Amino acid sequence: MKLFYSPTSPYVRKVMASAVQRGLAGRIEKLPTNPHDCPPALLARNPLSKVPCLVTEDGLALFDSPVICEYLDSLGEAPPLFPRPGSAARWQALKLQALGDGILDAAVGRRTAATQAGEGATPAWHARQQAVIARALDALEADPPGGALDIGTITTACALGYLDFRFAAEPWRPGRPRLAAWYERIAAEPALIETAPHA
Repeated sequence: MKLFYSPTSPYVRKVMASAVQRGLAGRIEKLPTNPHDCPPALLARNPLSKVPCLVTEDGLALFDSPVICEYLDSLGEAPPLFPRPGSAARWQALKLQALGDGILDAAVGRRTAATQAGEGATPAWHARQQAVIARALDALEADPPGGALDIGTITTACALGYLDFRFAAEPWRPGRPRLAAWYERIAAEPALIETAPHA
């Protein structure tokens, strides 16, 4: 398999953490890619010019991290990251995945706007994204995730890690001791240690 990736993308981290947890990381060839440059090799596989984009061993191009992670969950014999269809555990995992992806969408959007000179969003837009993140964090504090690694907890951990990585000046831990304690435990998992971003 081949993965178009950017080393600091939290969506790529989510995919690679899932691959590590499933014992599949060694089967993935990583292709460094800057999607903002719209490279032809990526566009030929993903017209959206986004990473991650996984090309399977039979040549199928998959994009968007939830789709890629579900595909990886269909390979190998490791315990599944997506609980059994129709189960309460699956709905909880998918809800957490959506919440974590929502945090990432808001945070990555803020980061992108801040780094594009002359193209930044309005203060009101930034404030709205900050409020989205704060509400999601408060919801996680009120009902912290469980301890097992599944697609929900991996996504949530990647989202919190991205906030630490890109928004260290806006600490999320104050006032959220239960979430902070949960993150400290989950961040020690090998799949998350191995995929931690580096500046």
